[in-house]
Amino acid sequence: MEFFDFHHHKNYIRNGIYNLGINQTPPDFPYSIGIHPQDIDVTHMEQQFSRIKSMMSQNCFAIGECGLDSLVSVEQNIQEEVFLRQIKIANEVKKPLIIHCVRKFYEIISFKKKAEQPMIIHGFNKKRQIAEDLLANNFYLSFGKAVLYNLSLQDILKNTPLDKLFLETDNEDFNIGESYLKVSEIKGISLEQLNEQILENLYSIQNG
Repeated sequence: MEFFDFHHHKNYIRNGIYNLGINQTPPDFPYSIGIHPQDIDVTHMEQQFSRIKSMMSQNCFAIGECGLDSLVSVEQNIQEEVFLRQIKIANEVKKPLIIHCVRKFYEIISFKKKAEQPMIIHGFNKKRQIAEDLLANNFYLSFGKAVLYNLSLQDILKNTPLDKLFLETDNEDFNIGESYLKVSEIKGISLEQLNEQILENLYSIQNG
């Protein structure tokens, strides 16, 4: 069985969404493109936006990674401006947003009302209260490698609705099938059911 890798940085994986760098050439398989908070170039911001808009081909599945990060040196107001502009692009081209967030979850939630398209928090690995607040605001959560061993994250996943989750490898080197196996055990469902549900979730975010 082949498993979908929701967010990855490996150009040899075909069954998933490849995180494309802003200056890379678009591949002939599904990818996402966005301005990551740490990649914001204040002096060339308009060129960065032009580049993104030029890459909205049929293989572009989502806008992202984009979002807010309290640890990068780019000023918060600039991060918010760039994030909001990407939300508006997503609204125009009707593509979901893959969200990068570091210590700014409640700010991200406040931006959600401006988004007409689904938002997916990638690599979710935070506390239960944050998960509950995100889910209450209709976010999807994508879980990475930590779900294999982090007990509190496994507990959060147990309470995450099946129709709100994805699994990803991000830039970790492991087989996504391991995550599917672990999550199917945690959820008490078959691998086939989990796989089918995640494909349904993909359809849902692709169709607004």
